[in-house]
Amino acid sequence: MNPVSTETLIDQLNWRYATKKFDATKKIPADQWAALEEATVLSPSSFGLQPWKFIVVTDPALRATLKVKSWNQPQVTDASHLLVFARRASMSRVEIDAYIDRIVEVRKVPRETLNGYRDMMAAFIEKPAPAFDVKVWTSCQVYIALGVFLSAAAMLGIDTCPMEGIDPAAYDEVLGLKAKGFATTVVAAAGYRASDDPIAAMAKVRMNMEDAIERR
Repeated sequence: MNPVSTETLIDQLNWRYATKKFDATKKIPADQWAALEEATVLSPSSFGLQPWKFIVVTDPALRATLKVKSWNQPQVTDASHLLVFARRASMSRVEIDAYIDRIVEVRKVPRETLNGYRDMMAAFIEKPAPAFDVKVWTSCQVYIALGVFLSAAAMLGIDTCPMEGIDPAAYDEVLGLKAKGFATTVVAAAGYRASDDPIAAMAKVRMNMEDAIERR
């Protein structure tokens, strides 16, 4: 492994900001977008269950429709790519068994050796509310993936804008997600900042380190 330098890491995260105005003429190269897709799929999740789906929306007409469902924010249509982060609307032993099958396929281990792990996951997701709230839990997992996507994009010099200012139910209808068992949680536009985006020149405002971090 060849880790990036600490200077590069901090520089790129300082460079990143929620881009408000994208250059609609600039597109993300295919190889870099493919890397971003893979990075997002590599995101960690609780138990490794990955209760999500990522929808890449590039069709101009579809994005124009989604813009209306996003309070007409221009990032939806002007960015090179739009990525919708959707969560599983429900969790059951079906999803657990599919994950167990995938472990067996990838790691080449006997399925019966995973029975304990399967039972532990099932016991967790079958807890009665409020001990387990599927919407809260799956949404939390999706936001982990969003963080990975934003950070990976920054490392590649690609601008992003995470967006909660959308109508999730309308997105679900437009994209046909309900029938697939998923629900829109958040979206992210990705591309390259416009030269006249006034937000780009503003200093990043974050808490002082001593206020944000407590050491014991």
